[in-house]
Amino acid sequence: MNDISNFIKTIMQSDLESGKVKAIQTRFPPEPSAYLHLGHARAIITNFELAKVFSGKTNLRFDDTNPTAEDSEFVEAIIEDIKWLGYEPDRICFGSDYFEETYQYAVKLIKKGLAYVDDLSAEEISAYRGSLSDPGKPSPYRDRSVEENLRLFTEMRAGKYEEGEKVLRAKIDMAHPNMNMRDPILYRIIKAPHHRQGNKWVIYPMYDFAHPLQDAIEGITHSLCSIEFENHRILYDWVIDNCEPGHKPQQIEFGRLNITNMSALMSKRYLKRLVAAGIVDGFDDPRLPTLVGMKRRGYTPEAIKNFILASGLSRINSTVSSEMLEHFMREDLKLKAKRIMAVPNPLKVVLTNYPEGKIEYLTVPNNVEAEELGFRHVPFSKYLYIDRDDFCLTKPNKHYKRLALGLEVRLFHAYVIKAEEAVFDDEGNVIEVHCTYDPETRSGSELSTRKVNGIIHYVEATTALPARFNIFEPLVIDNPEDKRDLLERINPDSWIVKNGYVENAGIDYATSERFQFIRDGYYVVDKDSKPGDLVFNQIVPLKSKFR
Repeated sequence: MNDISNFIKTIMQSDLESGKVKAIQTRFPPEPSAYLHLGHARAIITNFELAKVFSGKTNLRFDDTNPTAEDSEFVEAIIEDIKWLGYEPDRICFGSDYFEETYQYAVKLIKKGLAYVDDLSAEEISAYRGSLSDPGKPSPYRDRSVEENLRLFTEMRAGKYEEGEKVLRAKIDMAHPNMNMRDPILYRIIKAPHHRQGNKWVIYPMYDFAHPLQDAIEGITHSLCSIEFENHRILYDWVIDNCEPGHKPQQIEFGRLNITNMSALMSKRYLKRLVAAGIVDGFDDPRLPTLVGMKRRGYTPEAIKNFILASGLSRINSTVSSEMLEHFMREDLKLKAKRIMAVPNPLKVVLTNYPEGKIEYLTVPNNVEAEELGFRHVPFSKYLYIDRDDFCLTKPNKHYKRLALGLEVRLFHAYVIKAEEAVFDDEGNVIEVHCTYDPETRSGSELSTRKVNGIIHYVEATTALPARFNIFEPLVIDNPEDKRDLLERINPDSWIVKNGYVENAGIDYATSERFQFIRDGYYVVDKDSKPGDLVFNQIVPLKSKFR
């Protein structure tokens, strides 16, 4: 962020230079009602990185003002997600910590004649608000006396009334051109246990009332939020100006970032529907843009952070390709991941002139671009597996650079082999290829530079470790013309399982370890993997499939 310019950074710099603020204090205020997704990651990274530029601080504050939607499970998950991204909040706070103060500010508004208890139903309140072209009309309860409003509000807190029976509303302007200013609800009755407060409270503040006060109480200087809250800023300022908490934070909105083939899923409501319908394997399904899902898929915090920062920050909504995210993933792992050999779609190869029972071990660098990753000893014998896509009976065109009958290829870090014969099953499918190898062409020898038709990878068959390979495509593919419900637009080929082999060269295939499978892509060991039943998730292919 130090080397990146954006309008919020400019505002912060100006506020510090003018003396408007002495230090930068931001916050990330999630509701603990769902798992975080990539859109939340953008808010986290933006708040923490901007504060860091100016040696400021960032709070994590849970917006827990709706007891029917919140759960301690999500609190712990959010704390873990932020830690995984590499950030440590200055303070971990809860909106519920300020319930008493918030209540007293509501009382203050009543005493100033700026709030009243309303008996209208939710439907009636909506009807009374009017429309963008028509002014609203005042509630018949709008002119209650201060004394009556104080008594009713006290009785609301004491639990005298049922849900929907009464609300507390701000008294602003029922003809205001901004609908949010037409006497918005400040408090409603919810008789449900709170995840931290238990049954202490039966009235809860609305977000538009609680949020600015929480910002003020915590000394937040710049309250950053997405562009859909722009029309709420006038109410945010009204609450601060009339409650007079002693500190005035500044709300600043930035545009949303849409990501192709991902944005449709960046919705708590949609994510919950997918999980409830059993369409996905929980919130950590590798196809989901939840942070737990992306972590299981193998994405790294560094790649996500670099992607978010590179996508920029502006006042308008923007769209970037998912390929940009994949690019940063490849860049992050390029020099970190060991490059090993795997065949998700195996075809057996027999070297007819190689000694039976012999296994030799070839010294191979773990990453030719990162010597510090060391070397390993890869087995080689008469029996091998190659990828089925690396063989065809006859060379189809001059651009084909793999194995075919009568052609020679080099096996990575090994020998030159020549395909002599194909073995078929009863249905005419190739099930085995018989080849000869040239023992004088071992990698590093004088003949190792011999011109061949291509270079392919392999896995030694007698020591190979069986493995499952999970290959992912977008769960929902963007199509502006498809107006069907999200659950009807699921890509049936979004999760493909292949069964094959990985090399057995003393590598520890521990959960969450990442590798580059040569000529294929980057993979991570899945949480379901265990010895004898290895499972790998493809993070990204070596080259993008989408244009």
